[in-house]
Amino acid sequence: YQPTWESLNTRPLPAWFDKSKIGIFIHWGVYSVPSFGSEWFWRRWQSYRQENYVKFMADNYRPGFTYQDFAPMFTAEFFNPVQWAKTFNASGAQYIVLTSKHHDGYNNWPSK
Repeated sequence: YQPTWESLNTRPLPAWFDKSKIGIFIHWGVYSVPSFGSEWFWRRWQSYRQENYVKFMADNYRPGFTYQDFAPMFTAEFFNPVQWAKTFNASGAQYIVLTSKHHDGYNNWPSK
């Protein structure tokens, strides 16, 4: 494939994908550390300066705290993959996709 839409559009969908009825997309990353708002946390806090996000940060974190300061706190301490698998299976989902790099730029894998 070439890095063009025309080239990428020639890739066929896997046969199983069109037959699947339910799938789950997981959005999980650094933005889950403050546990406030959604995966759009950084944008609403820094780009849009939404009042409730700015207030949340002022009330809960030291002055000068940055979004990057959340990264070392993203430890997935309570992640239980067996329980997740049971939950997904019970839901009837036929596929799961983990968003490995969200729009905030953080990767869910070791990178340099």
